[in-house]
Amino acid sequence: MMSSILVENLTLEYRMQSKRRMIPSFRRRGEPKSLKSSVGGDFILSRKRQVLRALNDISFSLLPGDRLGLIGSNGAGKSTLLMMLAGIYQPTFGNITVEGRVDALFNIGLGFRPEATGRRNIVLRGLINGWSNDLINERMDDIIEFSELGEFIDMPYKSYSQGMAARLAFSIATAVTPEILLLDEWIGAGDTEFQQKAKARMQSLVKEAGIMVIASHNHNLLKQTCNKIMHMEHGRIRKLCPVAEAF
Repeated sequence: MMSSILVENLTLEYRMQSKRRMIPSFRRRGEPKSLKSSVGGDFILSRKRQVLRALNDISFSLLPGDRLGLIGSNGAGKSTLLMMLAGIYQPTFGNITVEGRVDALFNIGLGFRPEATGRRNIVLRGLINGWSNDLINERMDDIIEFSELGEFIDMPYKSYSQGMAARLAFSIATAVTPEILLLDEWIGAGDTEFQQKAKARMQSLVKEAGIMVIASHNHNLLKQTCNKIMHMEHGRIRKLCPVAEAF
């Protein structure tokens, strides 16, 4: 199966929980009013409806080989769009069609069980990622070797230093080459020597993945890794273009 992403008129709204009316009046009875939020998106306000529109009418498509970089200020909608592509959020309006296995490298250090050993956490994280038991067993030795934890792999996770925990999390998260790779900023881990390994692993993932979408403020990184750039602003696409035209 060839990987692909098709996003059509994607809109995501959050209903405001406050009962306080956010604007004092409307120009005509029942007429909705749109106000830009200071943290991103737009408030859509009427007498009957108050919502924050985090994404507004987003449409694009990606095919194998595409590397899309998302840029924009904090609150522009980059991380929200990634989470929607990962299936974490569901659209209010519009459609997302994703063909291919998706791996989303968000907050890779979250969800580890402190009392469980590193080895057991590999199994648990693998199951969370949707891996089969056969795949977990197949990747186990490689994950342990790459993490450089040695005998500590059978010690409780709570006994790990911050660097050891980061190395284990990274080793698990990057153990399987995805068909579609979603990244919220570039991921590194551990001390200087391990970071060089991590950089090489990440470059390999990016090269081998069918499609990649990455949100980053590092424009030099995006120039090196992407062929398309989407500039987002208040939940909208401001510009979608080849990387050579973006900077």
